[in-house]
Amino acid sequence: MSVGMAPRACPVCGSTDESNVFAEANIRPAGLDEYAYASRKTPEYMHHRLISCPTCDLLYASPAPQPEALAEAYREAAFDSTEEARYASRTYARFLPRLIPQIPDQCGALDIGTGDGAFLEQLLAAGFTDVRGVEPSSAPVAAARPEIRPLIRQDVFRPEAFDQGSLSLVTCFQTLEHVPDPLTLCQQAYALLKTHGAIFLICHNRRAASARILGKKSPIFDVEHLQLFSPRSAQYLMQQAGFTCVELQPVLNLYPLHYWMKLLPAPGPIKHTALTWAKRLQFGYVPVALPAGNLAIIGYRDGQ
Repeated sequence: MSVGMAPRACPVCGSTDESNVFAEANIRPAGLDEYAYASRKTPEYMHHRLISCPTCDLLYASPAPQPEALAEAYREAAFDSTEEARYASRTYARFLPRLIPQIPDQCGALDIGTGDGAFLEQLLAAGFTDVRGVEPSSAPVAAARPEIRPLIRQDVFRPEAFDQGSLSLVTCFQTLEHVPDPLTLCQQAYALLKTHGAIFLICHNRRAASARILGKKSPIFDVEHLQLFSPRSAQYLMQQAGFTCVELQPVLNLYPLHYWMKLLPAPGPIKHTALTWAKRLQFGYVPVALPAGNLAIIGYRDGQ
């Protein structure tokens, strides 16, 4: 993790004021394995040096890994969260009925960081056509259902692979924290959208009650996360990218109990034993809804 690290300005507003250091880096390379860059993993409670931006309220890593190193790490990451991906996709799909009437049509949807394509299934079920996904990791693409796998492009997001003004909806769930340049990604998504098309994001909210209660033991402080948003920095991001009529809303997440147990800051052996018994006795599979500090962000491309 020390190879290819470089300092960076705030990736949303460009501020170089590093006077407010939220936390110093605490990465132990020996504690990272093939799941270090996997989705919905067991937290290692490691993170890069984190700066709290005084201009836009973003929390961002500096120094941070170079994009090439990140792309390689994600390409080789393991994947074992098919069950959790299904739950998450159903949670996010609950926003579609209120979003669909606002967009020009349901032809053209792109899910950035689609994993095994679970949300692509939700888009198809909701009536979308010309549905596509982008995912840099090979393992989740291999785990995708056979009918969904051809819809996924295994690569980092490259806007030149899509026609400008061709999409009605761009989604990006729990991914914006991971990319080196979130503002550029949103600007590129804006260019791909039709007039009145929408971007729909889900991000961690660093100002949420769960993050305040758990402090630096919150799983949102992670080696994968190059930035963490708040409602203020999310609003700033959307405005800088050109989006209008921005909506912010907390998300009530539904996951099986064993997933919530995996996130708790308990010692490894105790957590492993508790998870083993929870699954063996079946109560670990009971769905539980919790406000886990996620933030839904929706913005629209105007007609100018």
